[in-house]
This record gives sequence, structure tokens and C-alpha cells, in this order.
Amino acid sequence: MVDRGASALSLPDDWPAHPDPILALNHMGSFDWDLDSGLFQMDAQAHEVFDVHPEEYDGHPETLAMRVPPPEAIRLDTLVSQALKDGSENYGAYFRIRCRDGTLRWTHTQGYIRRDETGRPRRIIGIVRDATQELNERAARREQAAHFQARRQQTSVVQLTTAALAHARTVQDVIDVLEDTHGLTHLGATSLVMGLVEAGRINMVAAGPEDSYVPGTRITRMDAQYPMNEVVRTLVPHFIESPEEFAESYPLLWPHITDLKITAAAYLPLIVQARPIGAIGLLYNDRHGFSEEDRNVILALGSCIAQSLQRAMFYEQEKDLAKGLQQAMLPRSIPSVPGADVAVRYRSASLGRDIGGDWYDVIPLPGGRVGAVIGDVQGHDTHAAAVMGQLRIVLRAYAAEGHTPATVMARASVFLKELDTERFATCLYAECDLSTGVVQLVRAGHIDPLVRQPDGTCRRQHVEGGLPLGLSAEFGRLEYPVSTFELDPGQTMLLYTDGLVEQPGISLGEGVRTLRELVSTGPDDVHDLADRLIEVAEDRGGDDDVALLLLRRRGLTTHQTGGRLQQHVAAGDPEALAAARHMIRAAVDAWGAGERADEIELVADEMITNALLHTEGSAVVTLRVLTGSDRRLRAEVEDSSSALPRRREAGESGVSGRGLLLVDRLTDVWGVEARGGGKVVWCEFIVPERD
Repeated sequence: MVDRGASALSLPDDWPAHPDPILALNHMGSFDWDLDSGLFQMDAQAHEVFDVHPEEYDGHPETLAMRVPPPEAIRLDTLVSQALKDGSENYGAYFRIRCRDGTLRWTHTQGYIRRDETGRPRRIIGIVRDATQELNERAARREQAAHFQARRQQTSVVQLTTAALAHARTVQDVIDVLEDTHGLTHLGATSLVMGLVEAGRINMVAAGPEDSYVPGTRITRMDAQYPMNEVVRTLVPHFIESPEEFAESYPLLWPHITDLKITAAAYLPLIVQARPIGAIGLLYNDRHGFSEEDRNVILALGSCIAQSLQRAMFYEQEKDLAKGLQQAMLPRSIPSVPGADVAVRYRSASLGRDIGGDWYDVIPLPGGRVGAVIGDVQGHDTHAAAVMGQLRIVLRAYAAEGHTPATVMARASVFLKELDTERFATCLYAECDLSTGVVQLVRAGHIDPLVRQPDGTCRRQHVEGGLPLGLSAEFGRLEYPVSTFELDPGQTMLLYTDGLVEQPGISLGEGVRTLRELVSTGPDDVHDLADRLIEVAEDRGGDDDVALLLLRRRGLTTHQTGGRLQQHVAAGDPEALAAARHMIRAAVDAWGAGERADEIELVADEMITNALLHTEGSAVVTLRVLTGSDRRLRAEVEDSSSALPRRREAGESGVSGRGLLLVDRLTDVWGVEARGGGKVVWCEFIVPERD
């Protein structure tokens, strides 16, 4: 209903006593005011009410100042502002406009305020009409009070329909409103039909009451002799004022609707930007004929429905476009990760044209390791998506180059800063060694991950954090701390964006606790658990994207570490070299290498010597035991040179050049991996089980 306190606004004493009869024509139009963008869209009838040509109006309400005198504009702005602030659902007001010929004309407007879940006003949808005839004579002001009430009841049909359609986002939402019994009540009709133009035909998409379709009319050719088809072809409304006129005009249709006891009908083309998108028919069993006022109200109804359909079509098109763009930015497929089960999911926000910057990624790394990334770029637009796509690529590249997790995050932050964008991004990067279960995590302003035990219990894994990407580079704080924990077989690590836990009126901590309960009571399979979490997010709705990544470490089916030793050897440091050789000898003896002890010591010593000799830098020696289907001893030598080792011919009397030949001949398997600015040369020996 209209706010009576607003619509019953007292009239100034100097309102016109004898307006021009021509100006008293009761034109009525509708408008849609987007409070976020400021655009004030009007239909053709509203242009007539304000006496402006379409080419004179640019969609901004300030442009109408040429028609609304300053005192009237101030009074109207004050009323609307108060309605927005005090939580009103609607407002109404009389005001005057100055026509092209300089005369003043009384006008009335009614607006419905649409707010979001937080109560913030987002749009105003309403009508504007010529009110000159209502206020024609000063002496008749009190006598016309009853007339105003009747007029409000009549025009409330438009307002109620507008209010019902205000929340319709999709075409199906519009159809549901119109087919609903209350929707018919708002329209003041007994029955309705609506069709949309599709591929040169009329597709019947709505009919109320339910199951009132006429056989053979669901999809009809444009030249079919039905009233909706006719108004689409001619773009002219058709008012049928008696059963006899209906039967005479449409003899094919009339026999099928006689049970509805129709006494009058109105068929309107639904026109958007001078193009018909469909038609609607309103059928009545309680009226005979249509007055001029009735026709104006019905035309305004058609205009409201057409605008709602246009918004819904644009919403669906933009949502499909945004969804396609978002999916194109995300990985097309997730690689198979030996030793782990991985599930990823993404849910786009409920907003139409908006597109988020949430992303996930899974990066296979050498040595049985895998990188898992979750992130969220600030904002919900195509720019956020573009930044997200670039960040995802560079993070993958830095990780694949072998950089440490802290270096990966720091370089990504510098990259984002150099993009010359004001956006920042939160991110969590986890590098998991599936052979040992050791997980290294780096957090840039993101939410801590969760870890689910095989028995279902779930905990929040605390990770020391740094500033979000972009901000850490801006403030010169690129030192990201690395947190480490062990992911045991059967445990699941869950990475997610804040859209999964943030809800209006609920703290972040409470949202995380709720998520932990969902994870604890969810299915064991990571794919089923991911589906369950996304279903909850879908049911809850919300205006933020959700991305999540689940990684579950499998049982002991791959090589596991049985021990690990490491030694740093600086160039020109004979004591460190001797200590490394001693470590190798002691490890080989302690781990029971058996007959292969000499081979292991020889190859490891050769790898260390080559690193010190050919890189002129230091080396890091790592020894570890891997257990699984067979027991292996793995040796790694890491240096700071990115140059790969080359196999050379030593010749019969040469004293060098046989290093790689020894490695190749004596080891069971060997290789080279890139590691940041350097490399790792590694080899493995199958050794017997120790007693």
C-alpha cells in the first residue's frame, strides 16, 4: 500500500485553478530508478508526462530539472530521501512540472522502494501520471477526496503488480508472479495469458489460473488469428468490451474459453526499445467495457510487465556471460594427483552481471609434491576476474619453477602491484609432499584451512599470515612466514573462500564453526563432501562467490619416508664437505644399505663434487629413506645454478667427465628438477629391508 502520510501531501495555495483541458489528459507512465548507478529509466508514457522527447533525456534524473521547478524538486527530494532513510517501502507525492509552453502541470508519482537483505535501498520502481484533472478546481478539493481514494485503489493495481515484480530476477520469476493467484488479484483480472516472441513464433509461457491453456496455442505462428499474435504484429493494444465482440473477432479461440465466462478482455503488446518481445492478455468476468482511466491503468500494467521482462532477460544473459567468463578463468580440469583424492567446486554469486575473483588451482610438482591454491581478488566485476586469471597463471608458473612457497607468494604480490591496479587479493598456498605428508602453507590475508580427521573430527589449522597480495608489495612487507604440519593418510585438508562462511549478522568465527560442523558430519568421500558444502551454499544464497578445494591424502600405497638427513656444504669449506661425506656414510650404515653402500657413497660424493665444481656456489645434500612396495634410499643435491648437467666424453686418459656416467650406471633411477633459481639432481637406490 502507499504510505498515506506521504501521498496525502498538502497542496500549496497557488496551485492552478483552471488548467488547460488539453493538459488534463490522464497520461500514466512507469519508471525504474537504479540507486547504485543513478540511472532513472522511463517508458514512453513517462516521457509524455514530463513533456520531454527521448533524445532530450540521457537517463539521469538531474536532466529533468528543466521540467521540475526548484521548489518542487526540493520538496520531492526531501520526501524521497526521508522514505529511503526511515525504512519505508513506498512513497507518494504531488508535484508540478513546467511544460514546454511555460505552463505548470500537476503530476503525481508513486514509488516502491526495493531493498537488499541488509535493508539498503537498491532500486525504486513506480509510476508517474498527469494529475491535473484531479486538481482541476480549488473549490472541489474536499469533494474530490473520495475520488482520489477511488483513483488510488485503481492505480494501486499497478503499484501492487510493480511491487510483486520488483523481486523477480529471472523470466521464470516474472512468470511465477503473474501465474500466482495473488498475482491475478493484483492485476484485477480473472485469467491471464502471456507469450514471448521466439524465433518468429509466439511461445505461450504463462496462463492463469493453472492448467488454463487452450489446446494448440502453446506455440503459434506470428500470422495466427489469435489476439496475442495480432497485437504483436500491429503493436497496438486491443480492448474487447463484450462477449459478442470477442466471439466475432476470434471465432477460433472463443469456444475454448466460454467456461471462463469472459465479459471483457485486454490484449497488450509487450514492447521494449520499440521492439515487441511478447504480449499479455487480461481477461475479466466482472466488467463490461473500459473507460479511458481503465485503459491507462492497463497500459501502465503492460509497461511494468514489459520492463520486468526486459530486466529479467538482461539478467539471465549477463549471468550466463559472467558464468562463462568465470569458468573460462578457472582451470578446465584438475590433474590426477598420485597419492591423493582432490575435489574442487565453484559457486557463482546470486548477482546477475557481477563476476567474482575467487579461484582455485592444483599444481603438480616434482618429487611427489602437489601445490594447492585458493584465492579471492577484491571486487565483483570483469576487472576482478581478469586480475584473478593473471594471478592464477603466475602463481602456477612460480610454483612450477620450483620456488619455495614463501617466494611464490612474494613474487605473486609484486606481480599484482606491477599490474597497476588498485585491487588486492587474499590467497593461501599449500605445498604438500604426499610421500612424507609434510604440508608447507603460506597465507596472504586469507582464511585458515580446515583439517578433517578420518574419524570425522575437524579442526582449524592455524597458519601464520602476511598481508594480502599487492598490499605486501606496496608496503614492502614481502616476508611471508611458512607454517608446516603433517597430513596423515586419511586426513583431508579443506581450502575455501570467505563466501562459504560469511553471512549477514554472523561473525566470521561463528561461520567457521558452522562449517566445521558441516565438514564433521559430512560424507567421507571428498567429492560427496564438496557437493554437500556447495548445496548448503546454494540454499543459503548470498552475494559472494564460493570456491573450495579438498585434498585427502590416501593410505600408504606410495613411497613413504622412513628418515631424513640434510647437510649444507659451502664452496671452499673442506670441513663441511667432510661432514657431508660422514653423514652419508653414517646414514648408509644406519639405514642398512647392505651391498649397495659403496655405490651410494660414491654417487652421492660425485653429485656433491659436481655441484661445488661447476656452480661455484654452495650445495644442500639431503638423504631420505622411502618405503612402499620396495625400499629405496634417495639422495638429493640442490644448488643455485639453473644450468642443467651435461654428459661429456672423458676419453681413455681423461680424469673427468665420468660423473653422469657413474650416476646413470650405478643408480636405479635419477633425474633433475628445477627449484626456484637453481636445480636438484637426485637419484634412488633400491635397498634391502633392514633387520
